[in-house]
Amino acid sequence: MSTASIAGPRRSVTKFWANLVLIVIGLIFLLPLLWVVLASVDSSAGYQVKIPTEPTLSNFADILTPELTLRPLLNSVLLSTAAALVTVVASILAAYPLSRYRSRFNAPFLYSVLFASCLPITAIMVPVYSLFVQLRLINQPWAVALFLAASSLPMALWMTKTFMDSVPISLEEAAWVDGASAMSALLRIVVPLMRPALSVVFVFVFLQAWGNFFVPFVLLYSPEYQPAAVSIYTFFGQYGTVAYGRLAAYSIIYSLPVLGLYLLVTRGLGGTFALSGAVKG
Repeated sequence: MSTASIAGPRRSVTKFWANLVLIVIGLIFLLPLLWVVLASVDSSAGYQVKIPTEPTLSNFADILTPELTLRPLLNSVLLSTAAALVTVVASILAAYPLSRYRSRFNAPFLYSVLFASCLPITAIMVPVYSLFVQLRLINQPWAVALFLAASSLPMALWMTKTFMDSVPISLEEAAWVDGASAMSALLRIVVPLMRPALSVVFVFVFLQAWGNFFVPFVLLYSPEYQPAAVSIYTFFGQYGTVAYGRLAAYSIIYSLPVLGLYLLVTRGLGGTFALSGAVKG
């Protein structure tokens, strides 16, 4: 029997078990999503996954109030968008010299940045809180946005630098010959070509800030400034009581802006770098 004839059945068996494992993992992730959908239309929802006997939209009606949902969602959008924009701008300006100018300090600096991204944010919250108190920045949303941007900058810098390395420097050299400055070439040539990559960085930072509960919970104490990630804590009452139905309905509404951002980015930018034909060989 030939080796090819033996390898065929083995490959089929391996593919079968791989698909089976992926299906099991998918079902494990699908189960919580199924609970969220079913519990959101169940007036007597619990922690069990069950089909509601009398589906109702009362849970959505109870949470769709300015104080409980609308204002926290607006705060989350403003906070996450501000943090993502600051991070994208800072990562572009920081990644450009690392990508275009070779130095023996580039690698140590990047490894230091990578180490900084490995630090858990909870490990530095005590000194950060002390700093915010001394500078009187507690309960200041703009300061929290800057801190969220700074905490996301290490990984964003790595991603932006990697993407920027893919843009041919010959395009900038042609612009320099025409009299463009380095900053002008960056803004007019490199950044437009990196729009799909920068959208990835923006979405990454936005999601980091959107789902962050601990930082706003510690640094923002006024309800009018708290984002939706903190407002969801109100559905957990004392002595272990949880409003499961309203929590599930709030979770669905809480995920809609993120889904909308994903659809906007994938349809508006999509694709990869449009570099084909940019350089003549």
